[in-house]
Amino acid sequence: MAHANEHDYHLVDPSPWPVVGALSVLLTTLGAIQYMHNDTIWLFLMGLVAIGYTMLAWWRDVLREAEGGDHTPVVQMHHRYGMILFIVSEVMFFVAWFWAYFDASLYPGDMVAEARNALTGGVWPPQGIETFDPWHLPLINTLILLTSGTTVTWAHHALLHNDRKGLIWGLVLTVLLGLTFTGFQAYEYSHAGFGFSGHIYGATFYMATGFHGFHVIVGTIFLMVCLIRAYRGGFTPQQHFGFEAAAWYWHFVDVVWLFLFIVIYVIGSGN
Repeated sequence: MAHANEHDYHLVDPSPWPVVGALSVLLTTLGAIQYMHNDTIWLFLMGLVAIGYTMLAWWRDVLREAEGGDHTPVVQMHHRYGMILFIVSEVMFFVAWFWAYFDASLYPGDMVAEARNALTGGVWPPQGIETFDPWHLPLINTLILLTSGTTVTWAHHALLHNDRKGLIWGLVLTVLLGLTFTGFQAYEYSHAGFGFSGHIYGATFYMATGFHGFHVIVGTIFLMVCLIRAYRGGFTPQQHFGFEAAAWYWHFVDVVWLFLFIVIYVIGSGN
């Protein structure tokens, strides 16, 4: 402790979770390969369980470090840098799917890619594809996410002013809106007039919107954890990086959806 007080940095104690996490990811990868070859999924599921346990245990240790005073202002600043870099990496992840969509939609009749011309008929949306009306359920989901962005901002503002009631209610509303969005997207998928396989439109549509839906689920879980911590008295106006990271992630999800709605649902549908 005497050494720790001499500087603003946190010297992390030895931890098994980096090694356990790496082995869990390896197990999941091998399980996925096995499932693709012989439909045996138990190894893949074991890997997912191991990853989930590693996440819970590792983040539990991080919370204990924060509560123990190890997260000084300098450490918190570096955590913010790390979260920013993580969100940037997520942006680039979605750039790949948007790139695939733009390449297919802007050049549907590319004569170099004869297979693409055969699949699309030289037009976009491809012939025979019944796209979603962007001004019905997609618009409702857009309004839901925009509203959730305001409620999580309200929760953040309440926390900064030490308003515990406002913090909890803001998080409750944000979580409910996130769950509603997921439910509506599942309903939309179940009534889609096209599938994932067999044509490039379905592949690019479901990869982009599906991965966004997965990020919404992750963000909702992230905010649920923050809600539980807030209900138990966690977070202070001076130290609340966990909540701040969740709010940043949620705003990132909002922005990506706006781009998806404009590009894929509105422009891409031809309406």
